[in-house]
Amino acid sequence: MTFSFELLHQDKQTNARTGIIHTTHGDIPTPAFAPVGTQATVKTLTPANLHTLGAKLILANTYHLYLRPGADLIAEFGGLHQFMSWSGPILTDSGGYQVFSLKGLRKVDNYGVTFRSHLDGSTHRFTPEKVIALQEQIGADIIMVFDECPPSNDYNYNVISLERTHHWAERCKQAQKRTDQALYGIVQGGIFPDLRTKSAEFLTELDFVGYAIGGLSVGEKKVDMHAILDLLHPLLPENKPRYLMGVGSPEDLFECVARGIDQFDCVLPTRIARNGAVLTHHGRLNLRNAKYARQQKPIETACTCYTCQHFSQAYLRHLIKANEILGLQLTTIHNVHFMLETMRRIRQTILDDTFAQYKRDFLANYRPVPEDRRRAI
Repeated sequence: MTFSFELLHQDKQTNARTGIIHTTHGDIPTPAFAPVGTQATVKTLTPANLHTLGAKLILANTYHLYLRPGADLIAEFGGLHQFMSWSGPILTDSGGYQVFSLKGLRKVDNYGVTFRSHLDGSTHRFTPEKVIALQEQIGADIIMVFDECPPSNDYNYNVISLERTHHWAERCKQAQKRTDQALYGIVQGGIFPDLRTKSAEFLTELDFVGYAIGGLSVGEKKVDMHAILDLLHPLLPENKPRYLMGVGSPEDLFECVARGIDQFDCVLPTRIARNGAVLTHHGRLNLRNAKYARQQKPIETACTCYTCQHFSQAYLRHLIKANEILGLQLTTIHNVHFMLETMRRIRQTILDDTFAQYKRDFLANYRPVPEDRRRAI
């Protein structure tokens, strides 16, 4: 096994920690934020852009790559790294979240899921064994078990679902053949402490090399997410990485790092960029607003990204209003830079034992999107 996790330092005032994940395709300093490249591309960015921005890990999606272009074709090219010309580490999720999001188009049983493609309506079936085989063909450095993603607030269904997820985790571990890929277990159980505890205890007995936390940031209140992370911190092995799936707004990075999380991924910075929204240390700006039409300053004066070093808010607004592709690229460059630079500073302040103060200062100035508007923006 070429994968390992090295814990470097734990913050003296919080549960924040910093370390290094070692993989075949390079090291990942943690805590780490991974830009999402669902279909073998981080939208509007080239691999060269990502390297310049300092990305050490990107995420791709098994469900989408299975449907198009197909895992067989990716394998013919020598795997996803060669296919998309990305030399750094890659993580693939199992596609479970996407499959279980296909309401009315899928049917689950104890052995797997039968579903219809969102592309053409064709019928397909995922089992734990097939999902592992697909991820081995795709060739990412870090891969996920196949799990069910139930509604977070339905206790009775979560009880049933958790048994299925645990059974599938065992089957995934048994199905794994490649020794150069790190397989993570996924802790489920909704917002229910007893089920989350049961899941953490069961999966740690299986001795995965890393542990993901799924089923959060799917509609529950942030206070509930924080409570689950506080619960899981002492239950998960200290010497293995912890990955919070699909979470990555700036305020979430601070709150969840403080609760011991090592890895994050989220579409937020790239998705909102394509809608003309950019991240700043005071919150989001919507560059479509008329008040930016004559602004000569950059998005943030102190920002060192390519976009802020060369272009005004007025020019960016013009590109966005004119539907020019360059506008989408420049806003994405800024947002990804913002996330990666924020995470770099988080790592440094953990090493310096000043993270708690940095967290207080950042959150005191940052205005997050209200919870009841998160899904609409």
